[in-house]
Amino acid sequence: METNRREFLKLSGLAGMSLAGAGLLQGFTADEATASYFAEKNAAQRFNMCGYAAPKLDKVRIGFIGLGNRGPAAVTRMTHIEGVEIKGLCDLRPEKLQLVNKKLAGTAHQPVLYGKTEDDWKKMCERDDIDLVYIATPWNLHTPMAVYAMNHGKHVCVEVPAATTIDECWQLVKASESTKKHCMMLENNCYGFFEMLTLSMARQGFFGEIVHCEGAYIHNLLAGHFSKEKYWNLWRLKENIGRNGNLYPTHGLGPVAQVMNINRGDKMEYLTSVSSNDFMMNDLAKKLAANDAFYKPYVDKAYRGNMNTTTIRTSKGRTIMIQHDVTSPRPKSTIQLISGTKATAQGDPLPNRLAIGDKWASAEEFKALQEQYNPPLVKKIGDKAKKYGGHGGMDFFMDWRTIDCLRNGLPLDQDVYDAALWSAIGPLSEWSVAHRSNSIDVPDFTAGSWKTNKPVDISLESGGTTRII
Repeated sequence: METNRREFLKLSGLAGMSLAGAGLLQGFTADEATASYFAEKNAAQRFNMCGYAAPKLDKVRIGFIGLGNRGPAAVTRMTHIEGVEIKGLCDLRPEKLQLVNKKLAGTAHQPVLYGKTEDDWKKMCERDDIDLVYIATPWNLHTPMAVYAMNHGKHVCVEVPAATTIDECWQLVKASESTKKHCMMLENNCYGFFEMLTLSMARQGFFGEIVHCEGAYIHNLLAGHFSKEKYWNLWRLKENIGRNGNLYPTHGLGPVAQVMNINRGDKMEYLTSVSSNDFMMNDLAKKLAANDAFYKPYVDKAYRGNMNTTTIRTSKGRTIMIQHDVTSPRPKSTIQLISGTKATAQGDPLPNRLAIGDKWASAEEFKALQEQYNPPLVKKIGDKAKKYGGHGGMDFFMDWRTIDCLRNGLPLDQDVYDAALWSAIGPLSEWSVAHRSNSIDVPDFTAGSWKTNKPVDISLESGGTTRII
């Protein structure tokens, strides 16, 4: 540990390269950042939230914060789940509030509306008649809102990434452990049909020992980043300025981390990360600014590189490769590659494929494997998930499963350690990119409990009682 600490100091504070400047711990000097990183890295666990089952909630009373891109659909999905009561809606834009509230007309849901001030969301979190706060706001608000909600006795579901700095990751862990309130990151890709199938197969030993996994978020969002309508106040474009790394790692990472039992039998040891230059964002800013003065402030900024590739090694000697590219003209892909000692699977780009040995299974063989290994969750609500939707059904799977676990007093599929770890890849990758792809240790947010934590149970041996209405 002392050797690692000296190397870390040499690469950060003593070399004059502030961790805060690299986005690792915003608001800290180099010395403070280094001290905080190592102090928290070895912090004692207050309470183990992995596998924790909170008291049953017959009715889950929800308050929603953020009604822009993701929030409205989440509100609608929840109206189809038994035992849910929508108690509050919050957004700074009155038109968004009214639009979503209008959709609830004629239902049993009569939420109070919040958004008169920037801090109005706090009033909703302070209510005694709300059990769960569902956060779908810009990234920089995720941790402050989640921590505040947990400290006021609420479970939290928060959009991805849950945090943007290592300090924020630790804030989430502290709050969840101290309050014994769930903090689940809304990583919907964990609930894709292929992802749940392969998780079930991994649990039953189909792949043998997992050796290597790959995931990605490759999605051409270039036009959307510069759109005046898509992201309020261009917040997502601004996240891509001055930050160079894998800013959105969780869609590719979440499912493969579950397959590899990360935080539950294995842990990430260290990572390295490399980014290309930006070949597109500044060019588009210049093109738009030539005809619209609105875009002039966005010319010649330090945009994130087009492609980032981050590689991770685990304690068991396994490897993960995660990529991020939201600007290149490429088909959307999360890759979802699982490579084991007995078999391999690749989910994206479509079609989904499975290989036993070095040959891809035929369509008939793949269908037979689906019938054999599809988890009970898919068999139970798969068709209705597709009907009520969101990304082919995965969003509904995620919401239904979360509510069902809360109503039955079951552990959630994702806990605060997953939220912190998967989000931490962003700032850690920024540090590595800024330091010529040097490796950096990954904090153990479980404080060693990964050695005894149990894998996620997706068998539905208990639970599964919540009706879809």
